[in-house]
Amino acid sequence: MKKVIIVSAMLAFSSLAQAKPAFTGVNYTGLYECKGENSAIGAYDLVVALRLNRVSSHGKFGAYYYETETVNSTVYHGQAVVVGNRMAISFNIRDKKNNVDHSTGLATIKKVGKDRWSFRKEYFEPDDSGGSYGTEECIMKVLSPEEKQALEKKSQDKSPPKPAATTPRSSKAQ
Repeated sequence: MKKVIIVSAMLAFSSLAQAKPAFTGVNYTGLYECKGENSAIGAYDLVVALRLNRVSSHGKFGAYYYETETVNSTVYHGQAVVVGNRMAISFNIRDKKNNVDHSTGLATIKKVGKDRWSFRKEYFEPDDSGGSYGTEECIMKVLSPEEKQALEKKSQDKSPPKPAATTPRSSKAQ
């Protein structure tokens, strides 16, 4: 009987020790319209989908799915971590020929209105010739109630988001 009580107590204690605190950070989930500038390709526009990974987020640590697609069909699947107003981003770049490269970014998030955010990201994309680098200025889109509901429904899913739509932009526009 003593063994059963000891084992039960050990199991109860181990599940308490593994419990993560609830997520208490700011939820930056949304669609962000971005204007970027890359050292290799110039100016571009894109939309970033940022969605909280509720399973992995805890305390002030926010884990996010990060995804976007460029005009030339380059797809970025990745993840971001946020602590406070700092976001680190890691993603894979896959082109039409199924070539994959990796990229890393660092962003600072700012509040731009009630429940709206923006971020400035600086990133590096390595390649055989030394790589390229760039910046993106992103601002959260104002969503309709239907778009908000759809995004919230996706946040309940455990699968990564689908690529976001993009809009081409001339390299002279800012």
